[in-house]
Amino acid sequence: MKFTTLALAAVSPLALTSTLSAPAQAGGFFLQEQSPLDVGRAFAGSAAIGDSAATVWYNPAGMTNLPGLNIELGSHLLDVTSHQRDTGSTRSGPGGVGSFPSGGNSGGNPFSNPVFIPSGFATYQVGDTRLWIGLGITAPFGLKVVYNDGFFGRYDSLKSDLKAFNIQPSAAYKITDNISIGGGVDIQTFKATLTSALPNLSPLLPDGSLRIKGDDVSVGWNAGVQGNFGPLRLGAHYRSHINQRLDGKVTIAGLLGPLAGSNGVRDGVAPISTPDIATVSAVYGIGNARLLGSVNWYNWSRFKRITVEDNTGAVFLDSEQNYRDTWSYSLGGEYDLSKKLTVRAGAMHDQTPTRDELRTTRVPDGNRIWATTGATYRMNDHVALNFSYAHVFVKAANVDRIDPVFAGTPAVVNVNTMSRNTGNADEIAGSVSLRF
Repeated sequence: MKFTTLALAAVSPLALTSTLSAPAQAGGFFLQEQSPLDVGRAFAGSAAIGDSAATVWYNPAGMTNLPGLNIELGSHLLDVTSHQRDTGSTRSGPGGVGSFPSGGNSGGNPFSNPVFIPSGFATYQVGDTRLWIGLGITAPFGLKVVYNDGFFGRYDSLKSDLKAFNIQPSAAYKITDNISIGGGVDIQTFKATLTSALPNLSPLLPDGSLRIKGDDVSVGWNAGVQGNFGPLRLGAHYRSHINQRLDGKVTIAGLLGPLAGSNGVRDGVAPISTPDIATVSAVYGIGNARLLGSVNWYNWSRFKRITVEDNTGAVFLDSEQNYRDTWSYSLGGEYDLSKKLTVRAGAMHDQTPTRDELRTTRVPDGNRIWATTGATYRMNDHVALNFSYAHVFVKAANVDRIDPVFAGTPAVVNVNTMSRNTGNADEIAGSVSLRF
């Protein structure tokens, strides 16, 4: 992008925040919800149990537990509540001089409810061989957050609309009667539209606006192993990071005076990466009851910096993010009340990778506790219905970030977004499992 010095300085800091906040912090809204059946047990045992076609996502090796053709079609409906409370957000005048309240309203509940998450899976045993093939279609990342006009954190974010879809062809092989391996290719699309306000030099002037739109298609992989040892079933699964390169447009409007030269539409690219994810699970069955557990590790520490660059690869902005690796722990149980009806419940602790001093209002996130329950009703040997409910308690978290706008020029404006976020979520999920 060929900017004047002032135009480049005007675009860069907000392009950083707005282009990458949503996708790069997908750990804050990585969607665990890929199977309504697994929601009911808080995803405990997901890499070991292999009792539905959704094992394509959680561990393809589990396909070897499913003879014939298996299909699972499901949907999740989330009702998310989130509120921001201004704890002293300010902006400076030009040259970083003075401190003025940003002003504005609380932004309302930014989530568009209900949030719909679809998923679909199929597995097939190839004849009487030890080979299985499968396919999964999921939405592993997603967010739509829209604050009201005049939001006090408008210089940090106004709208974040992220859609990610994953197509996963997979295969599994039963090495012995007890050990299976499996893997797949992840073909993942990202599409993002993000907006925020830009401060004009005087606090008395109306705000300008920034709009980012970009997309990409990239490829990753995953692999797993599963072992059956009498009442004990163990599983381990690894999903690789995926390097994305969002290619799109940066649109700036409404800047006045000496900043007006920055208005216009420009090309831009932003390289980002999703985390590596490793899972270890166990299932232990006694009679009609099963105890399940899982531990997940997310390699978010690989995400240390954000860079925004032009189409030649020249970096014009570089910012430290310093994400931390995170863990989630889940424990669940289920019981067969009869041949037709199974009930289940679970709990999970899920950490956020974000830090207070680097968190953004685009990702209103904190550590989460899940409490879930669910049931499966088998209509016959071929059709089963799965229902689940989850409540997610989100720990209150602080936003306290400073973004210099028009950095490196006499017009620099320092924006300090300070907020206290609170919220929670409820989820209802259902699916149909078909076996032939």
